[in-house]
Amino acid sequence: MRNIVTMTGHALAAVALLTATLPAAAETPAPAAAAASPSEQDLRALADAVLAESYAADGPGAAVVIMQGGKIVYQGGRGLADIGAARAITPDTVFRLGSITKQFAAAVIVQLAQEGKLSLDDPLTKFLPDYPQPGAAATVRQLLQHTSGIQSYTDMPGIMSPISTAIPRSTTELVAVFRDAPAVSKPGEAWNYNNSGYVLLGAIIEKVTGMPWHKAVEERITRPLGLASIRDGVEGEDTPAMARGYTGDPTAAATQSQYIHMSAPGAAGALIGTVGDLAKWAQALHHGKVVDAAHYQLMITPTALPDGSTVPYGFGLGLDALRGHPAVGHSGGIFGFSTDSIYVPDSDLFVAVFANSDAPRTGPGVVMRRVAAAAVGDPYPSFTRTAPDMAALEPYFGVYAIPGGGERRFFAKDGKLFAQRRGGGMSEVFAGGDNRFFYGPVNLSWFTLRRDADGTPVMDFAQNGELPVLTAVRSGPIPPEAAPVTVTRAEMERYAGRYAFGPATLTIAFTADGTGLTGQLTGQPPIPLTPIGPAEFRAEGVDATLVFEGAEGPATAVILNQGGQQQRAPRSGD
Repeated sequence: MRNIVTMTGHALAAVALLTATLPAAAETPAPAAAAASPSEQDLRALADAVLAESYAADGPGAAVVIMQGGKIVYQGGRGLADIGAARAITPDTVFRLGSITKQFAAAVIVQLAQEGKLSLDDPLTKFLPDYPQPGAAATVRQLLQHTSGIQSYTDMPGIMSPISTAIPRSTTELVAVFRDAPAVSKPGEAWNYNNSGYVLLGAIIEKVTGMPWHKAVEERITRPLGLASIRDGVEGEDTPAMARGYTGDPTAAATQSQYIHMSAPGAAGALIGTVGDLAKWAQALHHGKVVDAAHYQLMITPTALPDGSTVPYGFGLGLDALRGHPAVGHSGGIFGFSTDSIYVPDSDLFVAVFANSDAPRTGPGVVMRRVAAAAVGDPYPSFTRTAPDMAALEPYFGVYAIPGGGERRFFAKDGKLFAQRRGGGMSEVFAGGDNRFFYGPVNLSWFTLRRDADGTPVMDFAQNGELPVLTAVRSGPIPPEAAPVTVTRAEMERYAGRYAFGPATLTIAFTADGTGLTGQLTGQPPIPLTPIGPAEFRAEGVDATLVFEGAEGPATAVILNQGGQQQRAPRSGD
């Protein structure tokens, strides 16, 4: 399923609004014995094939790099860096890194700590004395770990609107955007992905070093390591190798993405660069060339919370697994671009995929994982579509309860099979033989259907193709949808307009024939809206409803009900 990510993405503060979200968490038996790692020639052929399957040759595309044992064994590109000029993507194409920037800012902070110029337990107020409480009490460590409790500015209404993202801002001016916003939690209390925290880390770098944060990155990291392409986006996007960023249709019909002045992401996401230079950076970072072993260990240690739980995130680095192998990485999302990267220590393997679209046909993470899994000799299972036996599947259709909360639905519609997680969008699934079902080449997730000892239907779900699976038990049939009602043209005109959902704008517009409404989030296709009650609409294909506020004149706001949660968005324009 897809999430709307904010401008500097990883895990980038994601807002799941009217989006087609793929099924969730997964877990199953142990992986099968790994096959032998492929030869470099076979790996290059596989990477070329995955790129060709994933991106159109005449639309936005992606660049890929594979480094193993400190040696770049593959670099390639697919698609166009500039559709109008028919300029192809190559390994030398420069992309916006988005939140991959965070690990550079984190590394500079850790270097300063290593040098005794600051302590990771220093409070923010030591560097910004006028910053208000409770955020002022947050420590440098908590800013790095996303536990400061400070509100992420990319979630604030209107901040990601076209007018706002076009404004050049210094770090001080960027901090002023969110410094007085209400805190979302007390420092150290909870984990919330937070772009404000990394902007503040940029401010701390500037305070301690006496230079702009990106100049400190250049002086301490990119210049010494020879990473010429990794630069601040404000100063570097005039390079002839820079890719144009696209949105919407992932083909030659893609449109230019929303404009953003590259000062807007700050130290949370403003760097640009090539896949090759990111590979060189990873080689240096993970092999002791950036910080010492003790401080590197801090960067890759999970975040501990007061309740005893941990979050798989260190300092600007996410901690994950690839086919059972521990891995470290980060993704990024910013207007016009999507990026992802992973380092697998036990294979000394690094893979990065950069795409020049914020709505690519295939997410960079899917391409990255397919290539990386093949490189470690444990590829994801492949499936061949078979014709489903709809009559035999009938008893399996229904709602499946996910342990710990949530649900997933499995059903047929118009002769096709679909799965849908609560709060997410419908995703078509395909029979793959042996009672297995998969989502096609743009998603690695799959599931099997079986019956437990009592004869109750059970779904074993492998999220992103990883094991072990998450087992969900059928809890009952899918409840009927609310019947449509009639809404006048005048009433629909009241609802049409733009509404600000934090980093995204929801546009309510008339359908092409003028008889109904659609809802369209920034970078996403329009979704038909069906009226089901007074000022209430169902988002078709998505487990969500919209309720408009205001009894007369243009609606003043809209409330999104999705996944058991509510979000209110004020009208931001007509």
